[in-house]
Amino acid sequence: MSQLALYRRYRPETFAEVIGQDHVTGPLQQALRNNRVNHAYLFSGPRGCGKTTSARILARCLNCEQGPTPTPCGECRSCLDLSRNGPGSIDVIEIDAASHGGVDDARELREKAFFGPAASRYKIYIIDEAHMVTSAGFNALLKVVEEPPEHLKFIFATTEPEKVIGTIRSRTHHYPFRLVPPGTLRDYLAEVCGEERIAVEESVLPLVVRAGAGSVRDSMSVMDQLLAGAGADGVTYAMATSLLGYTESALLDSVVDAFASGDGAAAFEVVDRVIEGGNDPRRFVADLLERLRDLVILAAVPDAGAKGLIDVPDDVLERMRAQAETFGAAELSRAADLVSEGLTEMRGATSPRLQLELICARVLLPAAYGDERSVQARLDRLERQAVSGTPLPPPELGYVPGPEGHRPGPDAARAAMGERPGPARPQTAPPAPQPAPTQAPQPQP
Repeated sequence: MSQLALYRRYRPETFAEVIGQDHVTGPLQQALRNNRVNHAYLFSGPRGCGKTTSARILARCLNCEQGPTPTPCGECRSCLDLSRNGPGSIDVIEIDAASHGGVDDARELREKAFFGPAASRYKIYIIDEAHMVTSAGFNALLKVVEEPPEHLKFIFATTEPEKVIGTIRSRTHHYPFRLVPPGTLRDYLAEVCGEERIAVEESVLPLVVRAGAGSVRDSMSVMDQLLAGAGADGVTYAMATSLLGYTESALLDSVVDAFASGDGAAAFEVVDRVIEGGNDPRRFVADLLERLRDLVILAAVPDAGAKGLIDVPDDVLERMRAQAETFGAAELSRAADLVSEGLTEMRGATSPRLQLELICARVLLPAAYGDERSVQARLDRLERQAVSGTPLPPPELGYVPGPEGHRPGPDAARAAMGERPGPARPQTAPPAPQPAPTQAPQPQP
């Protein structure tokens, strides 16, 4: 027998097992306790966040022999049929609206809906991808959704609730699902890895959470792929970065250190290593932007790791804290802005390597720009050099002085004529003009 996917083996069976959706599961459980269950529900939100799973759990709660109850018993016939590995119930019908969203499908559903349930308390229709139902199909369902028989319940699940016509939305209780927070998702993945008894390095989990982008199903799929390829030493960081396409932390450390020291040779060497290693330049720029974002937060909040603002292992956090101290706030902000602008420009670029090199050149040359961000970055660098007592570096390549910078002074003119420059003569103010003497008037004879 083929092994089930990880997200199917660990699919929640009760509302207590659903993670990151307390704002939905709490009110639903309270409505079941109060026996104030509506006839139609609309579950909306991003993919892989538990909409269809919550709809199945709600169906279990409604058709449980001890129900309606917020905690299904798991022992009755209905609970066993709707369990994780159950065969399914004839009274809980799941419909994929992507392939059954026409007006004829809606008319057929409306005709069958009036027949009572075969062995359960309610007949429940779970309509997945409800935004794919046509306007004519929704209009055909409108009457039965508005005034259904007592035995009928509807649960619509969709990622685009705005495409569900208003007349249907107004007759449902709408529960919006959200992306799962990274910390919650990371703890859940660690628990699953413990259940699977496969060693996973701590630095791998943040990569999986980032690849899943807040979706539990996507994160579980990525984790399943890594666990499937785990060797004798489990899932390592090097294996995860190479398989998921992320940039190694050592490369990011090298380019950030090159930016901090103004070392153009080291920065362009990293670019060459990225290209020669077969890495995607766009992914490298995206990872670099993520690193600069973490450094900006660390510079503003030194204990960002303890507060959960940055989700990285402790050893990486220490290196990032040291890197943040070598930058100024204006330098970090300017570098992040330039990398973000460069990432946008790389979307349609025909030569990603050239764009990556230009990004590095812009970050390394704050003196070549006269905008406010560059001036602040140069001031940060000068203040850092003054505090450390190190001599100022020579002008960076690419800085072109203005016309005043090319105008020779008097000493330079004398040197060009072969004269030795002498001491500067003090400038004296010109004498004040004396008033003209006035003659006394002559007496008249």
